[in-house]
Order: sequence, then C-alpha cells, then structure tokens
Amino acid sequence: MKQNFKSFYNTTIPFDWEIKHFEDISSIDKNSLNGKTAKDYEFDYISLSDVDSDDFKIETTRQKFCSAPSRARRIVQKGDILMSTVRPNLQGFSLIKNDVKDLIASTGFAVITANKCSNEYLFQYLFSSGIQRQFYQLLVGSNYPAINSSDVRKLKISLPPLPEQHAIARVLSTWDEAIQKTEKLIAQKELRKKWLMQNLLTGKKRLKGFSGEWKEKSMSNVFDRVTRKNTEGNKTVVTISAQRGFVRQTDFFNKNIASEITDNYFLVEKGEFCYNKSYSNGYPWGATKRLNDFDKAVVTTLYICFGVKDERKTNPEFFEQYFGANLLDKGLTKIAHEGGRAHGLLNVTPSDFFSLKVAIPSYEEQTAIAKVLQTADKEISLLKTKAEKLREQKKGLMQVLLTGKKRLKTNLK
Repeated sequence: MKQNFKSFYNTTIPFDWEIKHFEDISSIDKNSLNGKTAKDYEFDYISLSDVDSDDFKIETTRQKFCSAPSRARRIVQKGDILMSTVRPNLQGFSLIKNDVKDLIASTGFAVITANKCSNEYLFQYLFSSGIQRQFYQLLVGSNYPAINSSDVRKLKISLPPLPEQHAIARVLSTWDEAIQKTEKLIAQKELRKKWLMQNLLTGKKRLKGFSGEWKEKSMSNVFDRVTRKNTEGNKTVVTISAQRGFVRQTDFFNKNIASEITDNYFLVEKGEFCYNKSYSNGYPWGATKRLNDFDKAVVTTLYICFGVKDERKTNPEFFEQYFGANLLDKGLTKIAHEGGRAHGLLNVTPSDFFSLKVAIPSYEEQTAIAKVLQTADKEISLLKTKAEKLREQKKGLMQVLLTGKKRLKTNLK
C-alpha cells in the first residue's frame, strides 16, 4: 500500500507521524536547586570547560554548592539529555545513561527531560538535519552565538508511534556503539604507537637482533638543506599543518595567501622534509613533516627545508617517525632565542637548526624500526577509515529512518 506523506520543513514524513514542539513532549530545565542553600552541600558540577569539544564527552568537577555560579541550579538525572547552547560546544548533545546523584549543569546547557516520547529517540533526533535548520534560526549573537534555553521549547520534532520510536533508537544506537567501540580501539592503538615511538626511536627498547651503540650526529651531517627556488612556476603552494602535514593553502585557509609570483619560494620534492617554526597545539616547538602526497610543492622561505644526504646510510622513513615523535623538541628549546615567539614564529635560524644533535642506529635498525611504526600507522588508518564508514552509514540511516522513508517492523502488542 502506498504510504501517505505530509510536509515537514524541507522534507516529508508519514501521515501517521505527529509534529510536536519540544515543550509538548519534554520538560526543559524543570528541576532546580533554588531551595538549597546549605553551604556544605556537595554536588558534581558540569560546566562548558568540563566538555571535550571534539566528541562532547563530559567530565564533572566535585565542589561545594556555595562555590558554583549563582545561576547553576539545573539538576541532571538519569535519562536526561544535555544540550550545549553556547560556544564552543554549540549543538553538542549527551544522553545521561547511568545513574547520577547530586549532578547539576551550568547555564551553558539546557537539560531536556523526555516525558511523552522515547528519550533515546529524542536524543538521536537532535542530530538530524531538521533540528540543525531550526537550531540556527534561533541563534542570537554574532561574536558568541548561542541559543536561549527557553527557545529550546520551540523546536519541533516529528514523532512516529512509540514502538517505532524505540525501534529507530535501537538501530541508531547500534551504530553508535560500533562507532564508539572503533574509536576506543583507535585510542588504544594510538597510545601503543606513542609508546613504541618513545621507546624504539630513542633506543630504550631494541628490536630483536639489534645491539650496539647508536651514533650521535649533527643534523648537518645527516641532511642537506634544500633552498631550490620555484623557477619552474609550480602552482602547488602548500602549508604545513602540525596535525595534517602538507596541505594545499587553498584547502587549509580556504584561500590562497601566497603572492601571485612564487619564484622566490622554495620548491620541495617528494620525500624531503620541512620544519615549520610556528608553534601550535601539541607542537610548542613547531613541526617537521615529510612531503609524501605531492611530487613537488612550493613552500614559504620561512620554512627550513632539507633532505637526506645519503639514503644508503639514512632511512628517511625512520626520520619521518623521529620528527613525528617531536624528538627534536629538547634541542629546539635550547636554540629558540628569547623573544622568538613574535608573530607566532619561533626564532630558529637554519644554522642553529642544523647544529642539533640526533642519535641514530645502523641503517638496518632504522629500517626495522620504521617498518614497525608504519605497521602501527596502517592499523590506526584502517580503524579510522572504518569509523568514518560507520558514521556515513549512520548518517544514511538517519536520513531514511527519522523521516519515515524507511519504516521498521515493530511489535505493537
């Protein structure tokens, strides 16, 4: 039988689904601590600073009631949904699944208590495109955009029959669990890789079959500085991101910030390295990256570029891992001159940079270490690809399940 549909924002929903405001199916900030004034009353307090902005994980702070901001009186209970209403976690959501006691949230959150629908369905629906469109219609402020907690009541939701709400929530929760499990594996693999780097790249741990002292050499004895100019007019202008490596400027900044004439820029070839003396989060002494994704690329002359002198004696893949572990930082702290952080740049000269000492094993051990770490990288990369595919799958499921384009069988008894 053909399904009858009705309009709801920019999509359609089944005719038997209801359209409700949040205030019709839930309570917003219904419980407060306004009557509690005892100075010795303790609670777990959630503020925006307790939230991980990447995945909205929440860490609470135990403190005395009298030390909390005067407006922080919103009680949070099991089954409630926390919605962040201000930057930097705007539109972050968390479902409180475990038992909690004496937990209150700051004014940066709306506490949603579902009472006429499935709380898990409501939680999943918060990530839908329909909510996103409504959310941004309610934003106030430009420098610090926020949504008033009272306006959360005005949000609309499309509701299938309760058994179908539960069924949809179960399916989407299954994908959430798979994503979380994969992310947990990624975190474990990344910790293991970090341990391997700290130990194998410093000689604290040796791979089976290798012994003997590592030799300390100056960077100038291992690498040649690269100062070739872009006389061929190469247009692949890149910047070095501490997290992403070499990235086209147009992708990183959403515009090309290089001058139109790049003849005086450095031309770097695949396999060579560049040191970006700009400090960033996690890289206080700058980052050194190897060019892997382009045959040639153009970089600013502010970078210190270099390549291996003799690949029969020095494995560049070993040093790609070495620099990735920030093992130059100890030396960089000694050569970065006072006042060198002006304009976000460390004052590191090429001569000082190439005077830095590095301890390296034999070529054979370098190669063996690089292979172990590359295997770890591959494992992490495969897991990240899996997690991304799961997210895409869930996104596709949301598009059909939360709009009723695909209906799930339910037991109505």
